[in-house]
Amino acid sequence: MKNVHKLTEGAILLAVFTVLLFITIYVPLLGTVVNFFLPAPFIMYAAKNKRIDSFVFLVAASILSLIAGTLLAIPLTLSYGITGLVIGDFIQHKRSRRSTYIAGSITFLIILVIQYAITVAFFKINFIKDSMELMRESIDQSISIFKAFGQEPNEAVLNQLNQGIDLMQSLTPTIFVLFSFIIVFFIQAITFPIVKRFGIDVGKSDPIRNISLPKSLLYYFIILLFISMVFQPEMNSFIHIALSNILFILQLLMIVQGLSFVWFYSHLKEWSKAIPILLTISLFIIPIMLYLVMILGIIDLGLDWRKKLQKI
Repeated sequence: MKNVHKLTEGAILLAVFTVLLFITIYVPLLGTVVNFFLPAPFIMYAAKNKRIDSFVFLVAASILSLIAGTLLAIPLTLSYGITGLVIGDFIQHKRSRRSTYIAGSITFLIILVIQYAITVAFFKINFIKDSMELMRESIDQSISIFKAFGQEPNEAVLNQLNQGIDLMQSLTPTIFVLFSFIIVFFIQAITFPIVKRFGIDVGKSDPIRNISLPKSLLYYFIILLFISMVFQPEMNSFIHIALSNILFILQLLMIVQGLSFVWFYSHLKEWSKAIPILLTISLFIIPIMLYLVMILGIIDLGLDWRKKLQKI
């Protein structure tokens, strides 16, 4: 009887996944939203069943995606499917929301990198390189238009644009990491309320104010920043690319620490929640706020402000 229930549940979830995949592929605007629901069937199945059963579920979903969609549907199924199974497995074993989020993000990142490597190696398609070349071609076309109207383009602006493109290319690894963590954040935000409706305990999320990074990250940040400023490695060299990516990630972590401190201080002073919410939104609108919050995060890590404030 238990096996019949498992098969029935699996069949229903596979049907739901197939419908969601069909909408994602063939309904452009709606599909961009629906694609975040794709991991839900995998999360729900993995949260209740053994890993071997989850693997069979993934294989069945891959076959259905090939039938319902095209060959291009397979990477989509594997990306969201494996990530969903990992998240569901963590839920089943009562891991914390933070651990579940990190595991899901790393899983999505690994699959993304593997798929990118396969695309470059076997299909000779490098969408990142092609995007950079397309941007450079757009700049060249703009220069031609300016010259056609008898105007000379500003060299300083052109240099900044070219440097920006070079920086984006150098930060490709970081972009992959950020993309993975952002995607999984939305996946959890969208699917967890649905999963909870079906009686699956996804655990409680840690408040933003409780996020506190290891102090060692601050030391790494200062050391690497010092190395970058003193030695100034050659542009596009391996050392330059490695330093740029690590420093960028560390800067983002300092922003997270600073934002967490804002929420902590707001809670400590019993301010309205509207204040930290507005400040968080302002980070995406006012660029200078990012630097201010990052400095706040550095000070918080370096001076242990939270402990001192709690003692007052």
